[in-house]
Amino acid sequence: MGYIILGGLALLVLVTAGRARRPLRVRREWRFLSSAGAIAAFVAAAILTVREAWLPALLLAGFGLSLAVAARLDTRRAPAPPQEPMSLEAARSILGVGPQASPDEIQAAYTRLMRLAHPDKGGTSGLAAQLNAARDRLLGR
Repeated sequence: MGYIILGGLALLVLVTAGRARRPLRVRREWRFLSSAGAIAAFVAAAILTVREAWLPALLLAGFGLSLAVAARLDTRRAPAPPQEPMSLEAARSILGVGPQASPDEIQAAYTRLMRLAHPDKGGTSGLAAQLNAARDRLLGR
């Protein structure tokens, strides 16, 4: 019985430990681990209830319930607030084109940079979004 309580406390410490201001429970793995922990706690509570150990069974049932509720929490972030339109100077700076650049030159600069910055090629989605916004601003889309 003591091992179950120590294991639950260790799991609680791991869950509440933050890593770079981002708690472990926000990660995708948390949902799986929380569900597995809830099932284990409910099974242990059922076994203890059969053995008529009411207080530990009640504590484990409460712990399992809290894990089950936590597994159902929606960890997705809220959508970003709408931003102001990008200025022409910022769009030119991002794509590296001059004020007199033709639409073909703008598209060529965008294509060249997107080959490097695309998330599938090791870039970030934020940088790709900036390139898309800059191209759209300069081409008037």
